[in-house]
Amino acid sequence: MPATVGRRVERLAPVRRLTRGIDRRTVLRIGVVAAVAYAAWLAIGAFGRPYNFFDMRIYHGAMVWWAGGEPLYEFVAPKTTLGFTYPPFAGLAMLPMAHLPMAVAGWLNVIGSVAALTVVLAALLRPIVDRLGWPLWFTVGIAVPLAIATEPVRETLGYGQVNLLLFALIMADLVALRWRGRRGTRHRAGDGRVDRAGPLRRFVLSGVWAGAGIGLATSVKLTPALFIVYLMLTRQWRAAFTAIGTAAGVTLGTFAVAGRDSAAYFTSVLWQTERVGAADMTPNQSLAGVLARLYDSIETPGLLWLSFSVLMLALGLSRAMSARADGDELTAFTLVGLTTNVISPISWSHHLVWVIPAVIVLADAAVRRRDASRGLLLRAGQVPSGNNTPAGVTGLRAPIWFPTLTGLRHAVAALGLYLLFVISPIWPYEHQLPEVSHYQDGLFGALMENSLALALIVLVAALPWRPGAEPAFYADRLHRAGLVRAGR
Repeated sequence: MPATVGRRVERLAPVRRLTRGIDRRTVLRIGVVAAVAYAAWLAIGAFGRPYNFFDMRIYHGAMVWWAGGEPLYEFVAPKTTLGFTYPPFAGLAMLPMAHLPMAVAGWLNVIGSVAALTVVLAALLRPIVDRLGWPLWFTVGIAVPLAIATEPVRETLGYGQVNLLLFALIMADLVALRWRGRRGTRHRAGDGRVDRAGPLRRFVLSGVWAGAGIGLATSVKLTPALFIVYLMLTRQWRAAFTAIGTAAGVTLGTFAVAGRDSAAYFTSVLWQTERVGAADMTPNQSLAGVLARLYDSIETPGLLWLSFSVLMLALGLSRAMSARADGDELTAFTLVGLTTNVISPISWSHHLVWVIPAVIVLADAAVRRRDASRGLLLRAGQVPSGNNTPAGVTGLRAPIWFPTLTGLRHAVAALGLYLLFVISPIWPYEHQLPEVSHYQDGLFGALMENSLALALIVLVAALPWRPGAEPAFYADRLHRAGLVRAGR
């Protein structure tokens, strides 16, 4: 027996050597990431719908049709009335899929979209986790499956849509603006550090290309053009002109390659709104969709929609400008993205990816307010008595629950918003005119059918921003204010 036990111990020696350098905390975190991923998979199964790359089938069929020499916008998918509705540059970008099987093209889009989402979440969460001291890989590992479980992401992946790729292009410009702002801050501070990076790396990290992503996204889908308006309103002229130049150059280049289809799109197809579907369809969670369903009509009441759209546009852009002025460019971008979803005539539920940074902003606002209240208590000497009292601090015993309650409403809002877009209560109350009225299930059913759109409207009106959250932008604002005071 002792010899047998000894041999078993010897067999375990390689395993011990392999696991000796692995931290138990790391193993626990890997387990948490796996558990969250499994929970997200269950949520998709419970609240998602059957997906078969429906939109990707249309794109793939249109590309095969176009590669065969036929006019792009005359394609109609079999057994449907749907065709290709994107600008011709999007057609050129998708044209290589004509040489791939449809299923391969669909899964490549899934892989690319998930990779883009991962990079975006890493960029958005990096300043937060650095401040809190959390591991980036662990935070992103949890955030990615949580994001995939939401209605916009799972619909994008299941239908074979491009929303996450466009989202990544726009957020790339946010990162570029961050980098440019930091370099400008170091330059004004007289930082004499020598940048020994290569020319390509220096160009990328300089952020001078900010705006190119928005320009490319606008060339694929017209709604990101609102970000160009935002850049101009906030006097970020270089980024705005880069976006305009990119969009114009790409569009003119497409005219040179596919002139007939480009002319057909801008003179005819662009104005055929019926090509994308009826306004009252349940997945259309825009303001136009809400008004059409409230009026129990296939069409949106035009004058009423235009009036409210102008109001929401002014509200969204003004709040985005205020957020940027207070040094929170992420919230500013999020407000602009949410505003495009609200005022667009058609915003399918898979278009609503801007709810993801909205959840991040709300959650970070909750943490910031909680930490700020703790700091105020420490300064006032009102800290909980006991072993955790900092040395040299005396005073009243403050309620331990006070810092927690400070950020509670933002935390509840973040959790509620996330759960709303996971559960997505629009589908159990989906109705289609003229067969079934949108009031078939009463007022509660009508509320649920419009719930995602109503949440977007509330976010545009009430999403908080975090003053000083982006130090580079805040420092830039202070620098300009100092120059103005000096001039006076």
